[in-house]
Amino acid sequence: MQFQAKIYVTLRPSVLDPAGVAVQSGLEQLGYDTVEGVRIGKYIELNLSAENEDSAKEKLDQMCDRLLANPVIENYRFELKVLAIA
Repeated sequence: MQFQAKIYVTLRPSVLDPAGVAVQSGLEQLGYDTVEGVRIGKYIELNLSAENEDSAKEKLDQMCDRLLANPVIENYRFELKVLAIA
């Protein structure tokens, strides 16, 4: 089976986000002073082959834990969509 994964990686709430602070400051300087709590993350799309949805989810968990996210300071979640059944 072919799957498309959309992966969202964000800093854990307890981790300071200097990029988010900088973006919030920039928005305030542009006059958007009602914005608060800006957090910056990563968005990743990929296609993968797996025997079934459970196998695809297991592979994605491994990819995220080993490379796409830093489990010490980041959380991740993903959406999985079937593209084709072989």
